[in-house]
Amino acid sequence: MFLHVVEARYLHDYTLWVRFNDGTGGDVDLEPELDGEVFGPLRDLSLFKSFRVDPEIQTVVWDNGADFAPEFLQELLAVPK
Repeated sequence: MFLHVVEARYLHDYTLWVRFNDGTGGDVDLEPELDGEVFGPLRDLSLFKSFRVDPEIQTVVWDNGADFAPEFLQELLAVPK
């Protein structure tokens, strides 16, 4: 089964809550990943908050062309303390 993002919500700062088609989900802090030509502009919170779940590629995307693979997002899920 291919992993897909089925739902995502903005929580705070650079953290999203994400749910996957395999039933897993949780908080994903993307701040450490926001570097470089494509992801660096997402440090602008207004741009960061403008994400959506693309129905075709089934992951979180931004209008500037940035997106993260669902598998990568799942690896970043916050581990409960």
